[in-house]
Amino acid sequence: MLKKHLSSSRFFSVFLGSLLAANVLAACTNNSPNADSNAGENTGENQTTNVAETFPAAQGCKNVGILLPETDTSTRWETYDRPLLEQEIRNAVPDVEIQYANANNNAETQQNQAESVLTRGACILVIGAKDSQTASAIVQSAKASGVPVIAYDRLIQDNDLAFYVSFDNVRVGEMQGQYIIDQLRAGNYGLKSGANVVLLNGSQTDNNALQFRQGALNKLQPLFDSGELNLVFDQYTPNWDLGEAQSLIEGVLTRENNNIQVVYAASDILSTGAIAALREQNLNGKVLVTGQDANASNIQAILTGDQSMTIYKPIIEIASATAEIVAALSEGTDTTALVNATTETNDGAQIPSALSMPQVVDINNIEETVIKDEFLTKEQICQGLPKGTGEICD
Repeated sequence: MLKKHLSSSRFFSVFLGSLLAANVLAACTNNSPNADSNAGENTGENQTTNVAETFPAAQGCKNVGILLPETDTSTRWETYDRPLLEQEIRNAVPDVEIQYANANNNAETQQNQAESVLTRGACILVIGAKDSQTASAIVQSAKASGVPVIAYDRLIQDNDLAFYVSFDNVRVGEMQGQYIIDQLRAGNYGLKSGANVVLLNGSQTDNNALQFRQGALNKLQPLFDSGELNLVFDQYTPNWDLGEAQSLIEGVLTRENNNIQVVYAASDILSTGAIAALREQNLNGKVLVTGQDANASNIQAILTGDQSMTIYKPIIEIASATAEIVAALSEGTDTTALVNATTETNDGAQIPSALSMPQVVDINNIEETVIKDEFLTKEQICQGLPKGTGEICD
């Protein structure tokens, strides 16, 4: 449960800092595969400044639909994203009516939910897509009614998408990959040249999973090519499913006779499945395991040594950025200052984007990150752990 939300003033200073950092990154990468040709160009400017003409229903809008993807593979959507989005949008748009629905991991359900909220007058949609491809139909349906869609956390593959608000997800993968390299260089976990690496990626229908893998390979591929690391497994995990993740790792452990030194798990739910498989072979704590989302149970796993690191993404930042864009659309004001990057769809469209920066968390900085930001409390983290665990639990 959320213990405390950031105030608007606190968010503004936090998000500005994130924008400045992301602007530096965006100037170099533009968050697209063709970054070199696009670097420094605000190719989404026309979409940003002409949004009122393209989406007339947003003018004066006081009815906002929020559609989130699921609840079963991550606690974040209902525990953090929903309450923060509702809080920030209500703060930014007085008298707003919010229609909320969760797709429960079903893309068809999400499409039906979108049609329902549009029928009930939603004039701005905020969508965390269950499926980045099929959600295109929602964007097109909304556009036909003059309604803009803001892709929340997960990019929707549609050139008519109005905005994308998320973290720099390629950077997430790069941070995970760099952590593996840093541990190799330091000789931690007994790592040495030729160590066997497993890539346990997320759901292939989630564009974020593609970006996480891309970022990880940005860092790790040169070591695979040189033989300093040995890639023995690289597979996506349908629906980010914990049981499937465990099964995949069990299979690769059998095939490799337990000769695995690194598991790149794209998220904490996948790392939980991986750790369960490793525990069956008494390998938990002996294999480097990455993660993402900073779930309380996974912070506990870091403290006990079963997981090596996670990525913390301050959700308040993207919730507040989304609310600022919703308010600007409703008021008919310019949105240019609210974005700091463009993100390229598969078809080459540049989507105006507000991207925040993630943070690496390991046993050395838990107090300075998730506890300091009140994302998690010490009580949540230490529940059920012996006193003195990780020098955090009293």
